Amino acid sequence: MSTAAVAPVMDLAQWVEGTEHQRRDFALRLRRVCHEIGFFQLVNHEIDEDFMRKVTGMTRAIFKLPTEVKQSIAKEKSPQFRGWEALGTERTNGRVDFREQVDTWSDCEPVSEDPEHPDYYQLYGPSQYFSDDVLPGYKALTREWMERCRRTGDILLTAMAAALELPEDHFVNMFGPLDRRMNLTKFIHYPGSKTGQHGVNAHKDTAFVTLLYPQGPGLEIQQQNTGKWLPVETVPGAFVVNLGEMLQSITGQYFVATPHRVRTTRERYACAYFHGAHLDLDLRTQLPLAKHFLDAVSASDFHRNAKFMALKEETDAGVDDMGSSHVPKTFGEQLWNYFTRAYPGIVAKHYGGAAGGGSAADAAGAKRQQVLDVVEGGDARHGSGHAGGRRARL
Repeated sequence: MSTAAVAPVMDLAQWVEGTEHQRRDFALRLRRVCHEIGFFQLVNHEIDEDFMRKVTGMTRAIFKLPTEVKQSIAKEKSPQFRGWEALGTERTNGRVDFREQVDTWSDCEPVSEDPEHPDYYQLYGPSQYFSDDVLPGYKALTREWMERCRRTGDILLTAMAAALELPEDHFVNMFGPLDRRMNLTKFIHYPGSKTGQHGVNAHKDTAFVTLLYPQGPGLEIQQQNTGKWLPVETVPGAFVVNLGEMLQSITGQYFVATPHRVRTTRERYACAYFHGAHLDLDLRTQLPLAKHFLDAVSASDFHRNAKFMALKEETDAGVDDMGSSHVPKTFGEQLWNYFTRAYPGIVAKHYGGAAGGGSAADAAGAKRQQVLDVVEGGDARHGSGHAGGRRARL
């Protein structure tokens, strides 16, 4: 199947610089792609190639650092789930992912602990960065990358709002002030698996919009209706864009979050940015969409029955990995669900054994050890602590 059919190419310059007619055409095509596929490739996105080369070069440099240096910003040290994680740390759909990565969230002022605050307020805080004597300019370049992606994401959201016949600034206003939004960057290294183990297992993204800059093949998406897995042949210089569960939710499932995964036998790198909102964003109130959008959902078995990633308790009870009907009350609650599902060991360490407690953390650690044994010949020196000390109200 052609690139245009699997992940169509969209030219953002048509929206930013185009005539009224060109902008309208862009919005209408974007509407169709987000409704029917949920994946596309974005070119002319205003992030120049020289800057992209700096970011991709830095990404490769990160994962060439000695393990003990990478451990200086280990994610397990962060109650906000930020930093480097070794192969096998994250789980998707209860399965270990065959990748290592560095997660950097928006740097926000911490919120003081208060029994009246929701648990997810504890996600506000600082990220961990390599010092300049380890990777010169790492923090500055990471922050600039996130800001450029944030601007691109906001521009894209103005087009999505127009596509849904809403004021162009609807999403930008809805997502709240910039200093309270929670956006995420992942710098990712896939070592490749000769046995076919997934770099990241099948899933839907948690947030609203994802901008992915892949360096190598391996990304696959699941086709609507047929369920077939199709490889994405990337366009040089393009972002691969996909929609997250929260956009699916607030559009009443008119826009869809498409399942995807990474399978590669070759070494692969990627830079990903996840466009978020403020944590108190209410997800139960759907957008004020015109009736014809709602009718389209009602007329489509696929859209009407679209589900979400299951909670840990649901998968334990036998619910399909992506078969949940649960819609969180807020974006913050959605992120808690993600963290407790993906990082039971870190949750146990910082939040007193919540969300499955020590047994879940031990199981995660055992699975992670199996991955590390394959890659490092058993020379794994990463512990999974169980010390408590913070609130455990997950």
